[in-house]
Amino acid sequence: MSNIHVDVVSAEESIFAGEAKFVALPGESGELGILPGHTPLITKIRPGAVRIEKANGDEEFVFVAGGILEVQPNKVTVLADTAIRGHDLDEAKANEAKKAAEEAMQNQSSEIDFARAQSEFAMAAAQLAALAKFRRKK
Repeated sequence: MSNIHVDVVSAEESIFAGEAKFVALPGESGELGILPGHTPLITKIRPGAVRIEKANGDEEFVFVAGGILEVQPNKVTVLADTAIRGHDLDEAKANEAKKAAEEAMQNQSSEIDFARAQSEFAMAAAQLAALAKFRRKK
């Protein structure tokens, strides 16, 4: 089986660059699985876990806070708004952010405050879900 080159980058840094057998990530309309030779595609991605099955069989997990995915037959590029390696995710910090967002949704003073709190809640929940996936694979 052939491989596909994968790049995961954020505004701050390159998070992953290497060869992979398979990539799975949360697309705008649902979970996407990408193998070498995939049809070209450009789509938005939702917050969640990117799972990369490397050429050597190891797995790499990266949390992305949304962004853009570009797929070419031999290359996958994930341009993430924010990206954090799975082993760098902080569960306590994500739980704290989720709790703060829940409180803000209950105490909002305007619809803008509620929308912001709702977005922060969704981001924290996605981080916790990604962390759970990362831990299951260890």
